[in-house]
Amino acid sequence: MLTNLNSKEGQEDLRIVEHLDMQKLPESVQQMLSLASTPEEQDIILMATLAAASACVPNLYFRYGPTGKKYYANLQCFILAAAASGKGIANQALEMVRVIDEQYPLLIAGDSTLAAFYKALEERGGCGYLHESEGSVITDIWKTSTANYNTTLRKAAEHEPISRNRVKGASEIKNPRLSMLLTGTFGQYKALVPSVENGYFSRLLTVVIKGTNPFDKRYVSSRGGQSAVPRIIGQKLLRTYEALMNAGEREWSLTDAQKERLGEHLETEYGTLIGLLGDNFHSAVIRMAVQIERMAMVLSATRLEPSVISHQYSAFLCSDADYQTAEIIGNRLLLHLATAYRLIDGDAQSLIPDIKPLDQRKVLFEQMKSEYKLQELISEAKSQGISRATVIRWNDAWQEQGMVSKIEYGHYRKAC
Repeated sequence: MLTNLNSKEGQEDLRIVEHLDMQKLPESVQQMLSLASTPEEQDIILMATLAAASACVPNLYFRYGPTGKKYYANLQCFILAAAASGKGIANQALEMVRVIDEQYPLLIAGDSTLAAFYKALEERGGCGYLHESEGSVITDIWKTSTANYNTTLRKAAEHEPISRNRVKGASEIKNPRLSMLLTGTFGQYKALVPSVENGYFSRLLTVVIKGTNPFDKRYVSSRGGQSAVPRIIGQKLLRTYEALMNAGEREWSLTDAQKERLGEHLETEYGTLIGLLGDNFHSAVIRMAVQIERMAMVLSATRLEPSVISHQYSAFLCSDADYQTAEIIGNRLLLHLATAYRLIDGDAQSLIPDIKPLDQRKVLFEQMKSEYKLQELISEAKSQGISRATVIRWNDAWQEQGMVSKIEYGHYRKAC
């Protein structure tokens, strides 16, 4: 069952990093991934790194939608996992932000009342990073004001004004830019996202780690210089942060071809999930387009050199490598979000089919022409985050089941 977070069954279906081309990742992201010992830890450190780095990219924005609304890099992510699942490695990403926070305050304590949280965000000009690895701290603080926190975080995710009115006077944060990384259990997650109809559900990146890991004796011995990696990356991010602060607001953009590709995804791969899970999942699918752009912008920003930032005055364009990486991560995160959807909406589980590779297999098969070449199948599968080995195995199964027949080597025809 998907609700059993202590089982590793099905975790392979949710893997993120194993679907990425490591050579296309920015060097700093590759270095952070080197700290992981298991595939689960790789996924955790990847999302923690992106969330933390998103707090270190001030003034960079892109425009989205018919109104050209400005969106900034800030990602908000919740890693939903059982105890002993390796989620503690997310704290490595916090060390990157600490380097910047020593000179430019960014960190906001998770152990804060709503009033203290608002004040800290206000003092930081509406920008900040909230990192909390003990979900119980958040849950205990939020028990009496979960709804207000939920609304505040939802508005920050959209950069909508956050206002408050107190006896001492009213105040407003006009353009909040909050990045966040939380890790915790399902109960703590549901306290923040009580229903799939809640507006924050579709705005919060959710990573589901189902299994626990056996004790790894490598933790007993020294890891050499690896512990210094986050602070070394933090120093590089500090230089990028300062350059972007000095440059003022700068635009970043997908290329026209990438924008067209993103639109196609909304219509095909994402549309399949809406069909399987219903209209309540529609907003999550639509908003993932914004999250993909945000992740692509964060990846791009980790490559920026201060000299380029200060001398280039036209919009920064996304590389194909960073777009493709962000697109694959977004594809995988939708499967994680679908899992969280079923966890929250437990009463309707029997009505909702599992999202497993079998469903992806069906969609992929239907997308292929009546005759296709194996390389075409592999290329299409890769664009959907499906590995080469997996799709070749699927193609072999289609032959065994009589769904396709081989015309010649590497060339196949669907059965009528």
